[in-house]
Order: sequence, then structure tokens, then C-alpha cells
Amino acid sequence: MIIHGKLRNRLLGWLLSMMLIVGGLLMMDAWVTSQRSAQRAFDSQLEDALLTMTEAIQWQDDQPRIMMPPAALKILSTRHQERVFYRLIDDEDRVLANNLDIALSAKLQREAAEGDVWHNIHYQGVEWRLHARSVRSAGWERQFRVQVWVGHTIEGREQLARELLTRAMGRILVMGLFAAMMIFITLRLALTPLKRLRHQLRRRQPQDASPLSGTMPEEMRELTDTLEQLFHRQGESRDALLRFTADASHQLRTPLAGVQNAAEFALSSDSPAQWHQALSDIHASAARTSRLAGQLLNLTRLRHLALPTEQDALDLADLLRSVVLEWVDHDLARQHDLGLAELPAQPICVIGEPWALREMIGNLIENALRYTPVGSEITLGLSLEAEGGGVVLSIEDNGPGVDPQMLERLCQPFERAGRQDTDGSGLGLAIVETIALRHQAELQVSNRDAGGLCVHIRFPGRQS
Repeated sequence: MIIHGKLRNRLLGWLLSMMLIVGGLLMMDAWVTSQRSAQRAFDSQLEDALLTMTEAIQWQDDQPRIMMPPAALKILSTRHQERVFYRLIDDEDRVLANNLDIALSAKLQREAAEGDVWHNIHYQGVEWRLHARSVRSAGWERQFRVQVWVGHTIEGREQLARELLTRAMGRILVMGLFAAMMIFITLRLALTPLKRLRHQLRRRQPQDASPLSGTMPEEMRELTDTLEQLFHRQGESRDALLRFTADASHQLRTPLAGVQNAAEFALSSDSPAQWHQALSDIHASAARTSRLAGQLLNLTRLRHLALPTEQDALDLADLLRSVVLEWVDHDLARQHDLGLAELPAQPICVIGEPWALREMIGNLIENALRYTPVGSEITLGLSLEAEGGGVVLSIEDNGPGVDPQMLERLCQPFERAGRQDTDGSGLGLAIVETIALRHQAELQVSNRDAGGLCVHIRFPGRQS
């Protein structure tokens, strides 16, 4: 397993990143809002100044005149000391009042004649905000439409926008720091169950397979259930290992005790014949012990080796034929009728480990030879399934069979189906089952209707 940082740091990083993104969006919104607020505030001042100027229009000699009211100048000149602009134009385009020669295009004047105008313009290197409106003013003899223009520089707007933005950003930063602190505290509290679980696992004894204690949040149920299942499997594996070790010790102790007894008998005798008999017994016990140790090593190696990674395509029919020919000349096989059923004409290809499959077939043959009476027929065969393309390896005998209640236990180590009249170790089918599982094959053991035992091993998916 590759360890890549701490979960807390990763969560904290993601949450802070999201918070920074949200904070950036809030700052952008604060900037836009401050600009709009400053714009509305100062535009409202321009409207008030324009209304004040409109009310100050007076008539003299049947002509509109205006004296710039102090109230209008006060409205236009705020604390930011902007430069102000005003202009009064009659319907004959004559300038009635003016304080700056800002050029107003004919288009702007036409728009002002039709309605309110808001316009930004550059004059003397400075940006101005202008507002205009056409008002109807009536004298004694006739009515005039007078355009009133007011404006000021935008320093005040910019200053107010900066002030509003600064305040908003200050609040955002304070709330961001507070939120970051709350996120950090929340993560510590949220990850406390994981820390508690870690401490509990560290204090746990290797042989302890009991369920976990304490309370966990619902989101950790799957993790705790998986751990408890793992502990349960480990407990079962440990118990199985202890049973296997005890059974192996018992199985090894029996032939070793025979060797010791034979040696003690030979040492206490002066007869060469008895010495010879003792040596024969010792040799036979040593052979059984060696065979048992070899099977124990094979079973242990198969069960503890990693799953096969390098497998080859092989012809199972050729492999079966080769193994049977090797066993035909064996001493055990000479007392039985060992043979092959008719094999399919085409190659029967599977993906597997040749040495393991050879070991499996050899254990099937040896198991059948040791647990059937002399003269029994033992037949091995291969067949192809009609559906699914599976390959079935079978071995049948016409021996006494097995008690149906003991069929499910035959693949357990040292299980002999209650037979004590044979020198078999009870490891053959356990090795066969282990090899079958390494090849994703299914092992089935059953009694034949005509008498005897039948073992089928089904390999999934024929490979060719």
C-alpha cells in the first residue's frame, strides 16, 4: 500500500481551496457592489443638483436666467473636492450659464432633449460624469425648453468605492479566518473516531479476534464491519493453523515413535535377525515419515504461496497421459487396474502451472490407490462441457466409497474418512483442493451409484 499524505491535510486542503474560491467570488461581488453603490450614491447627488438648478431658473426680459444656487454647488462639491460642471442651454442652443467649456456633441444634446442622459466623458485628462435633462420653463410671453447639464469628476466615486470595498474585504477576511478556524476544529472533531479506532487497533493483541468496541459514526460502519470480518477470518485462520500444527505433530509423532521403539528393541537384542527386522521397520517408518513431511511441505507451500502470476497454456490431455504412465509402473499401481478413459481427439488446453497440475493429478491417483482394495479399477478421464466450454478432469474407482456424512470433510487435512487400515496421511485431497482453487477450478467429490468414489475437477472456460 502506498501512503500518500494525511487524510486530515487533504480534507483541509480541499476545504480551504473551496473557501478560497468562494472568497474570491465574494471579493469580486464586493468590488462590483461597491462600484454600483458609489455610482448610485453620486448619481443621486447629480439628480438632486439638477433639480435644485431647475428650480433656480428665473426669467428676466422674457429670457431664462439662472444664478447658480449655493445648494447645488454644495451638493456637487462633496468632501472629496471634485471639480464641478454645470451648463444651461435654451432651445435655440444658446448657453445661458456655464462654468467649463466641456464639448457636448450634437448627439448628446439631442438625447438630452428627448430624455435623461447619463454620460462619462474625458476632459483635460480627467474623467467626468455628466447628467442632463430637458425641462420646460414658462415665461410671461412664451415657453422655453431648457437643457440643464451638471457633472463632476469621479474622484469621489472612486474613493467611496474603495472605502466600501475595503470594508467589505475586511469583513470577508475576518469571516474567512473564522471559517478556517472552524473548519480546522470541525475536522479534528470529525476525525476523532478514526483516531480512537487507530488507538484501539494499536492496543489490540495479535490473537484477539473479538468485535471492536466503542461507538462509531454511521459513515464508518462499512470500515468497522470490514475490520471485524478480517479479525474473524484471521481468528479462523489462526485456529486452523493451530489445528493443522497439532494434527501434523500427532501424525509425525506416530512414525517417529515406531522408529524409537524399533531402535530400542534392536538395542536390547543380540539376534542379527531381530536387528534386521528392526532395521526394516525403521526403514518403513522413515519412508512414511519422509512421505508425510513431503506432503506437509507441499500443502504448506501451496497454501502460503502468492496467487500464480506466471501461467502457461498447456494440453491437459498430454499432461494427464504423462502422469498416468508414470504411475503405471509404481508398486501401488501394480495391484490395481489403473487406466485412462478415451480422451477427446482435439487438444484440451487450459491455462495453469504445469508443476501444480502434475502434483494434483499425482495426488488423485495415489489417493485412489491407497484407499481402494487390491484389484480395484481406477479410471481417469477428460471431458468437455457442452455449455460454457469448461473442462472436467475426473477419476473414478469401484471401491467401497465413503460414508455420505463424511464426504464434506474429505478435503480437510488428515481426514481419512474413518479408515485406519491404510498408511495414507489424509493430505491428498487437501492438496488437490488447494491446487484447484489456485486455478479457479471447482472440486466435487461424490459416491458413484454403482459403488466407489468419483472426483470431478471442473476448469472454467476452455482456452485454446
